[in-house]
Amino acid sequence: MIKKIIVSACLLISFVSFAQQGTASPYSFFGIGDVRFRGTLENRSMAGVSVEQDSIHLNIENPSSYASLRQTVFTVGGTFGSSTLKTTDESAKAQRSTFDYLALGIPMGKFGAAFGLVPVTSVGYKILNDQTAIVDGTSSQLQGKGGVNKVFAGLGYKITPKWNIGADAQYNFGKITTTSVELATGVQNGTQETNTSELSGVSFNIGTMYQTKIDKKLSLFTSLSYTFASTLNSNSTRFITVDGDPDPYEGAAQETNLKLPNKITFGAGIGQARKWLVGTTLAFQGNGQLANYYNAADNVRYEKYQKYAIGGYYIPNYASFTSHLSRITYRAGLKYEKLGLVVNNESINDVGMSLGAGIPLGNGSFSNVNVGVEFGKRGTTSADLIQENYFNFSLSFSFNDRWFVKSKFN
Repeated sequence: MIKKIIVSACLLISFVSFAQQGTASPYSFFGIGDVRFRGTLENRSMAGVSVEQDSIHLNIENPSSYASLRQTVFTVGGTFGSSTLKTTDESAKAQRSTFDYLALGIPMGKFGAAFGLVPVTSVGYKILNDQTAIVDGTSSQLQGKGGVNKVFAGLGYKITPKWNIGADAQYNFGKITTTSVELATGVQNGTQETNTSELSGVSFNIGTMYQTKIDKKLSLFTSLSYTFASTLNSNSTRFITVDGDPDPYEGAAQETNLKLPNKITFGAGIGQARKWLVGTTLAFQGNGQLANYYNAADNVRYEKYQKYAIGGYYIPNYASFTSHLSRITYRAGLKYEKLGLVVNNESINDVGMSLGAGIPLGNGSFSNVNVGVEFGKRGTTSADLIQENYFNFSLSFSFNDRWFVKSKFN
């Protein structure tokens, strides 16, 4: 009963958080916003490394992992983030709380299934450019919110005890709203333009995982996933209000097909199962066609995305019944990402470090609470751009139980 109450509370908290602004980055103005990490906190605490066929934790980055589950897993997570935005002359701080994921994984013999809800991108910026101190100067304000989310369902299959394959389908949906206000000196209301874009589309992902023994203790783990290129349909409307006119002008609706590029992710690692692991992840993504009519700019272009990460975990003694501390999973990772965005001929990169811990909920239980911190730097102050120094604190719950097992006693 207590577990049901906790799960219900997590569901309520996650949907409330889902409505909140997921980023404070000015770079979320471009394309369809900041791309969010699409895995669980367990993997995020290792900089995204997820190469092991885990039987008690859900890996939503590679659908083949579902076939390795031995218990039903419900997981939910969220993040509190703080960032400092810097130019060569000024700085400002921003904070936000976000919902990260909600997912359920179910073992079915050689098969495993999972479904859930994950934010894919977030838009959230407020930019003020005040030039009213000069003659005939103007003041402009830009603001954006929203993003793209996905619901997914996937299936994994264990071909052999060492080799899994899997696939999942995702329905992407969301809304992005941008508002710009321009005021001239001596004008009270000015001109306001609001653009609203409704986004929807379907995408697919396939994956495979293979692991084998190197010797009596060491194992080799590998993971490969591929996301197919897809189309995101954007239906946009524009409203323009001039000098406080109560009847805004509505422009003609525009339909745009945005192109989401294909992506390939490869990971490999070595370690001792349920003791330690060190691994690496490489990800590469093609050029996308993500600019809409309201956020296209001559000084912006899109390039190929790249990610390089190394991370791992350590468990002192996962089978200990006398020391709770010995069963804690300690995680760490380092990452470098080229985000695929070029502004003023400067590539926007992200360099970060993550630390985390998985704390078991009671002796004999595979359920756990996970905590993690992530800090790093995105962007640059060169070429009149903005550098973001960020710090994220994340919390997640992973509940494990045996479902569909007939009771042996009345």
